[in-house]
Amino acid sequence: MATSMLSPPNLLSLAAPSPSSSSSTLYFKPATHLSQPFSLKLVPSKRNRRPFAVAAEEAAVTTSVDPKSEGARRLYVGNIPRTVTNDELKNIVEEHGAVEKAEVMYDKYSGRSRRFAFVTMKTVEDANAVVEKLNGTEIGGREVKVNITEKPLSTVDTSFLQAEESNFVDSPHKVYVGNLAKTVTSDTLKTFFSEKGKVLSAKVSRVPGTSKSSGYGFVSFSSDEDVEAAILSFNNASLEGQKIRVNKA
Repeated sequence: MATSMLSPPNLLSLAAPSPSSSSSTLYFKPATHLSQPFSLKLVPSKRNRRPFAVAAEEAAVTTSVDPKSEGARRLYVGNIPRTVTNDELKNIVEEHGAVEKAEVMYDKYSGRSRRFAFVTMKTVEDANAVVEKLNGTEIGGREVKVNITEKPLSTVDTSFLQAEESNFVDSPHKVYVGNLAKTVTSDTLKTFFSEKGKVLSAKVSRVPGTSKSSGYGFVSFSSDEDVEAAILSFNNASLEGQKIRVNKA
């Protein structure tokens, strides 16, 4: 018979399983507001009967970030308000640890905040503290997501992303296209808008350092008339299962 040091007296007893048993049963003595005793049976996975603490410790070892890398001190901060600046974000984060650098991500063409940022802390301990204190809290009325980046973005192969950026033909006659499905590519966007005007170029914006779509893009035209035609024809139109938003960039 084993007893739990964390349980109040006479509240919990644990019946040890027999050698042939694969489960343990916890018997609870009811509190004053409960009329009947109840039990909770803990059944380990058939595929893995190792103690939970051991399995958890091994998982932590295999998924942990190298403490010597910048990635271990670098935080992703997502869903921030568009109005938050580098300095404002740094001031917020510094309440929980020493900040080395804070950088809000802005779109290259529209100049608008992309609603996320990267913050590099001075120590791993500071980074962990910020995740614990800020993840799930609100900044400017928006619930933010904060986590440690698993590896520096410089380790990701971005050659094709750079090629896509360099091939984009910018123009003063341009539209912003929002609420794009994750499957929409730059070629898809160009083909779709070519139905109503002379498209110079199209580009789906990517999450920095990855090939993942940010959910919006830009299409450039040769004239303002083509821009107006595109907005009139395609705003709220469906593209690969999602209604898109189209307005002047």
